[in-house]
Amino acid sequence: MRIGIIDADLLDKGTRHPNLALMKISGYNKEQGHDVQLIENYSEVDSYDQIYVSKVFTGSSFPAELLNRSNVRRGGTGFYKNGGRSLPKAVEHHMPDYDLYTSFVTKKIESGTKRSYYADYLDFSIGFTTRGCFRKCPFCVNKKYDHAFRHSQVSDFLDEDRPYIYLWDDNFLAFAGWRDILEELAATGKSFQFRQGLDVRLLRSDHAEALAKTKYKGDFIFAFDHIEEKSEIEKHLKIWRENSSRGTRLYVLCGYYSLGVDEVESAFIRIETLMRYGCLPYVMRYNKCEKSQFMSLFTQIARWCNQPQFFKKMSFREYCEANEYYHKSKDKYCMAYQTMLDFETSYPEIAKRYFDLKYENLNQYK
Repeated sequence: MRIGIIDADLLDKGTRHPNLALMKISGYNKEQGHDVQLIENYSEVDSYDQIYVSKVFTGSSFPAELLNRSNVRRGGTGFYKNGGRSLPKAVEHHMPDYDLYTSFVTKKIESGTKRSYYADYLDFSIGFTTRGCFRKCPFCVNKKYDHAFRHSQVSDFLDEDRPYIYLWDDNFLAFAGWRDILEELAATGKSFQFRQGLDVRLLRSDHAEALAKTKYKGDFIFAFDHIEEKSEIEKHLKIWRENSSRGTRLYVLCGYYSLGVDEVESAFIRIETLMRYGCLPYVMRYNKCEKSQFMSLFTQIARWCNQPQFFKKMSFREYCEANEYYHKSKDKYCMAYQTMLDFETSYPEIAKRYFDLKYENLNQYK
């Protein structure tokens, strides 16, 4: 058969991450002798006997009429909250087809896109060593499994020609055999990273000591989603810092539990906490933020925090002032500066408490 693969996220706004399920489907079907191609334009769909389409993001557009075709199969969290039906075992554990996106990526690079934008497509072996998480966080799509279990050996998805590995494990530290997996990763001699992040609330001294010794690529990533967990997060960050001085980021979820001024203060409290432990916040704005009267403020906080070159050197106030300094229009203030002024006028006590905090002053581990 002639089989077409549609990455709906890629064809909509583009994505820096290849679709692992589609790469496994492609690899399996190529092994069966089928001709498999990545569809790069929806006008090409009529030339295929079977089409597989997947999308990760609900907001990615997709021609709905294609789903009426009997030869189209769909999957992914963009279509189903739980991702839809699991892949057959033979497909799930097949070596991903790392060549699926090669033609598309090559053309993009030749047309002027920097190669670094497509590093995930070109430089990384991708897979899950474990699956499952017991947390069942309400904002997370990962609710299919209620515990962490071994999913694959590293060798199942390792491409020896690729210099790095990244893992999509849901909650690695919840798996009792975590040390064995770290040993497998070490045996490859390649640098690796966990893209979903690690659950800092589960972090023990033996975890921290072992992770600090790994050949890890980039910053370690954890999460600080709930202000109510501040004491617990601090307890485990202390354990982490007693064992590791490595670059560390924590996701800071905003706009899920509240859209009011309490959520603004919650964000700043969490940011201040991370400053003290020499960690960088990465502000994640839930889509409900668009309905908040503080939408612009959440946006400016994210822009400040998510750019380390600014966050490490500037307070929030200094960041907004720097934006105004380079603002070209003299008729009105820039958005960042105006947003800061508006909030400070309405909530002077919160502004006084948090707007002048600086990472380099509060970091106890520099």
